[in-house]
This record gives sequence, C-alpha cells and structure tokens, in this order.
Amino acid sequence: MSRKTSAMPAAAGSRKYFFYGHRKPSQNRPVVRGGRFSNRKFGSPVPVDTSVRRSTDFREWNFDCPTQPMPLSPSVPAIDRRRSPLARYILDSLRRHSRWSAVFYDLRKLRRVPPDLVAEVLRSRPLIDPSLFTRFFHWAGKQKGFHHTFASYNAFAYALNDAARPAAADQLPELMHAQGKQPSEKQLEVLVRMHADSGRGLRLFHIYRKMRGKFGVKPRIYLYNRILDALIATGHLDLALSVYDDLKVDGLKEEAITFMILAKGFCRAGRMNDLFQLLERMRSELCKPDVFAYTALIKVLDSEGNMDGCLRVWEELVKDGVKVDVVAYSTMVSGLSKAGKVEKGYELFLEMKRKGFVIDPAVYGSLVEGLVVEGRVGDGCQLLNDMNNNGYRGDLCIYNSLIKGLCTIGRVHKARKLFQLLMKEGIIPSSETVIPMLSVYADINDKANFFQLADQLGELKLSISDLMTNFFSSFITNANRGTKALEVFEELKARGYCSVSIYNILIECLQSIKDVKHALDLYKEIKNSKVFQPDSHTYCPIISCFVAEGHIREACSCYNMMKENSWTPSVEAYCSLVNGLCKIGEIDAAITLVKDCLGNVTSGPMEFKHALTVINTCRAKSPEKVIKILHEIIDQNCPLEDIIYCSIIYGFCKYASSEEARKVLAEMRDKKFLEESEFIIYEELLNGHLKKATAALVISGLKFVGL
Repeated sequence: MSRKTSAMPAAAGSRKYFFYGHRKPSQNRPVVRGGRFSNRKFGSPVPVDTSVRRSTDFREWNFDCPTQPMPLSPSVPAIDRRRSPLARYILDSLRRHSRWSAVFYDLRKLRRVPPDLVAEVLRSRPLIDPSLFTRFFHWAGKQKGFHHTFASYNAFAYALNDAARPAAADQLPELMHAQGKQPSEKQLEVLVRMHADSGRGLRLFHIYRKMRGKFGVKPRIYLYNRILDALIATGHLDLALSVYDDLKVDGLKEEAITFMILAKGFCRAGRMNDLFQLLERMRSELCKPDVFAYTALIKVLDSEGNMDGCLRVWEELVKDGVKVDVVAYSTMVSGLSKAGKVEKGYELFLEMKRKGFVIDPAVYGSLVEGLVVEGRVGDGCQLLNDMNNNGYRGDLCIYNSLIKGLCTIGRVHKARKLFQLLMKEGIIPSSETVIPMLSVYADINDKANFFQLADQLGELKLSISDLMTNFFSSFITNANRGTKALEVFEELKARGYCSVSIYNILIECLQSIKDVKHALDLYKEIKNSKVFQPDSHTYCPIISCFVAEGHIREACSCYNMMKENSWTPSVEAYCSLVNGLCKIGEIDAAITLVKDCLGNVTSGPMEFKHALTVINTCRAKSPEKVIKILHEIIDQNCPLEDIIYCSIIYGFCKYASSEEARKVLAEMRDKKFLEESEFIIYEELLNGHLKKATAALVISGLKFVGL
C-alpha cells in the first residue's frame, strides 16, 4: 500500500486530464474555473506567507472540513466574533446594502447556504430591513435540494417578531405546510411565547385556534398553562375559559399551577363565587392550596382594590388550617390600612406580634398612615414609639403622615417636636414634611416660627425657592387664603425668597378668585423687575385678567409676546381672548384665534369647533342650513356663545351677503334663543363688520392703483 502511494505522484505527473471546456454556470456554481487541459500534482503543500493578507475565497469553502476563519477586524462587534465566517459575511452584506440585488450579488459568491447557516444568520436578530432577511430566507429555500429545518423556521419567526411583524410570523405555519413541513407543538410554543411576552392576547388566541383546528396540534399541559396565563394577564378571561374547556376535552389533567392561573383570573374579574368553586375543585381533585397560593390570590385582590374579597380568601385560608407566614400577614395589614379598614388591619398586626414575626417597617408605615387618615393620630404616635422600642427607625413617610395629622388637629407644637426628632435621626425632610406646619403658621399669622423653620431648612442647603413654590401651591387651594398668601409673599420678597414660579402661582390663584387688581399688580412687578421675566405660565392667566378688565389691546400684546417666544397659550386664555374680541367687534381676529387654537391645542373647546362648522355651512348661502346646525348644537346641550353668532356674521359676509346673517339672527330671536337686547348688539356687530370689510376693500383698491 505504501509503495502504491509513493508511486502516485510520478504517474500523475505524466498523465493528462481532459476537460470539455467551460461548464455552463448554474445557481450553485455560477463560475467555472480552469482551462481545457490541466495537470493534477500531489506532494507537500506550498508554504503560505502569513505576512501577506489575502481575502478568503468562499468558492473553496468546505462545510464538512471548514478552513481557518478569516482574520477579524477590530471594528467587528464582539457578538459577531462568535459566529462562523460565512455567517459574518452574510450579516455584513445584509447590513451594508439596502437593496436585495446587491445582497444577491454577494450571495452568488457562496457555493451553497445550508439550513444551519440560515438559522445562524436569522438567529442573530439582524437590525435591518425585514424585507431583506425575508428575501434571504426565501432565496435559500430555492436552492436545489434545499429544505428548511425546524431551526431555520423558528429563527425566521423570532426575526419577524423582533422586526415588529407579528402578523407575518403568524403565517409561518402555512408556509411550513406549503413546503412539506407539518407544524408541530414546538412551533406553536414559539409563537405563544412571542405573543405572551409582548402582551398580544388576541393574536395568541388566534394562533392557538389555527394550530389546533387547521393543523391538529394539541398542546401539552405545560403549553396550555402558558396560554391560559397569557390570556388572563391581558384581560381575556372568557377566552382563557374556552381554552380551559379544550384542555378538558383533550383529556389532560390539571396541575396546581393551572388552578392558580384560573384563580388569579377570577380574582381580577371579581368573580368570587367562581373562585371559591374552583378552590373546592382543587381541594377535591388535587390538593389544598398552600400559603403561597393564598398569598398570591390576596396580592391580586389587593392590587384590584377588592379588600372584601381579600377577607373572604383569608377566611378560606384559616378554614383550611394553613400556617400563615409573615408575607401574607404583611400584605393583609397594608391592604386593609390603605382601604380604610384600619381596625381589622390593627387586629392582624397584633396577631403578628403575638406570633413573634419580624414586622417590616413598611407595615408600620401603612398602619400609621391609615390611623392618621381616620383621625387617630395619638394611636399613630404610640405605634411609632412601639416601633422605636423594637429597634426600628421611622422613615420619612411615617413622620410626614404624623406631622400632617398633628397639624390637621391643631397640634402644631407637637408636630414641631416630631420634626426636631426627625432631624436628630439624620433624616432629610421634604416639602411634604414642612408644608403642613408652614400652613398652620401662616393661618395663625405666626411669622416668627414660619421664617425660623424656613431658615432651618436653608441651613440644610435645601432649595427655599422650590419649597416656597410647593407651599404656595398647597396653601392657596383654599380661596379664602388669598389675602394671607399675599402677606406672606411680601415678607418673602423682603427676605429674598422669591421666584417666577411663586409669582405665577399667586397670579393664577388671584385670577381664579376674580381678584384681578392684585393679579395685575403682581404682573407689573415681575415685568418691571430686573431679576425676573414673565414666562408662558405668567401670560396665560394675565390674558384673562386683561380681558376681564376690558383691556383687550394689552391682552393681545401678551398673546403676541407668547407667539414671538413660540409659547402656546392655554385653552382658557384662548377662550377669554376670543370672547373679548367678539365683544368689541373684532370678528376677523377672533376667527383667526379660533383656527390658531384648534391647530395648536390637542383638545380644543367645542364652541370653537362648532364655530368652524357654522362658517363652513355658510358657504352654501342657505340660512335654513345654518339654523339647522344651530339646533343641532343646542340639542347637544352646548350653549350658543358669542363666537357662534360672530361666526354666522363672518361666514355670510364672506361667502354671501349680510341679509342671510340678519335672517338667521331674526329667526333665533323669534324662537326665543336671543333676547331683544342681544339681537340689537349682534346687529350692531354685523353693521360694524360690514364697515370694516368695506374699508378694507377701499384701502386695497387705493393700494392697487398706487394712491
């Protein structure tokens, strides 16, 4: 054997091999190399100079015995370094090119793309145009003798899902069936997992029905549980119950997790009778629910705010003799305290202490807050002392609740002592901590303690301006405190505790209580100040104040200032300015503001929308159609504001004549929708609008002839 081997090179060197020219290129072998004659030589391989970098020729790639990988560039991502050289080549082509023709040109350099390589490329989740890797998947399937594997189908489904194409991923079972692959439970599991993770309950149910009815796929109990959990999590309990019926038809036996998934669904829907029937079935057919199952049900009911259901589940827990742990107790105490059932929560709290459980500080906090809400501030303070005696420190939420409760019942001195205790424990107070005390000091006109507390917070390097902004926002919720708020504000200005936000809060409050004079005084102060400048929150209430005083020109100046700074006025500012312009007969400007408001505001007022409807109806030059629109507006319980009547005047004067507008106004007067005095006012507005329109035409004519 060795002699034959050694003789082969010599014999091969003298033997000629005949080739019948170039072969015709095909898809799998696009280029044929070689001449008419060639000699095959055997011997030791020629040493390769590694110092010369050469590009890899993929025509020589052998999938059974892969060659050495290509040298990697430092710019190649770390995640791609673990992939095969061919997978990196295809991914690079897909990422670089935006057209399939360019990708197809690169793919032609490969001898063949096997299914494992297709799966590897698609499994990389390429962040590219979905149409490119879709065409790559179908191009690979058209290779001669090629058949996609389950791995490549699943990788294609995940790639479509990541590209936000769930509908295309749902068509994969039909594609598999058309290509001779029968979809299995694994494909259903892949699609179920994708839709469940994305919260697409209806699409998940659709693919389940299709796989079960069209392809005869019957899931196992594990997959049934996954489907039930996804449907219930997305709020489709009825669909989940229909899937549960299919589970029983298939002869599968429920597991404990199956019962618990359905029980959570009944808890979310508030169907307590169905819940207890299910638990009874679970006891008789499988096992009793343990403490973890009961705790999960209590948490679901607590999140839905169904504390009555929590108490009924707690009774079932006690009836079954389940040993309750600290998590179940803590969930019940916190939920009952927040729901206003503090007495029952306090009983369970005492039961926890008797059993020697380590109580979480959050349980103390929720119980203290519940006691304070019910006015039992003394019991809350006693609970704080008990907490400190057990080695716990009260957190900021507990102190805030107690301080607010003490200030509510007029015990501001005890609240101040509690605040000092908080400071000694090294807890940094928040605005919710001191605002109740500051409010009491402002109400009783105790300026010394008010500013002493403010200075004490300043020593902690807290922002006094932000604190005072939050204080005024909370303090002036009561309209009767407007005068006291101004007094406190004057003292703050003297001490340098002032900001634009405080000005804005006070101006808005004064505008809401119709104290326009003081609001305009504050606006003049901030406008003449060298430190502060008005902003959008300043101009919006001031526009309403100027309109209320009849200073429409100043209100328009504020509006123009906002537009110059690219600020959008509030809906209230738009409405007040439009009404003011309508009253002085500036109908063109009012209609312009209506269009500007509806173009910039997300949800504009209905009277503005009705006004544009009326103007559009005036194009028909029919008073009867406009009157019909007005009756429809009245039927919608919308009052006919000034802007509606002004839109009638504007529309008919622009598209018809003033006589049609007078007919509509007269008709509304005859039907008692307009008083006689209001009819006279609108008739004067109509005459004034005609004069302005005529004057505008005259001026335009003079400009046209050059005069």
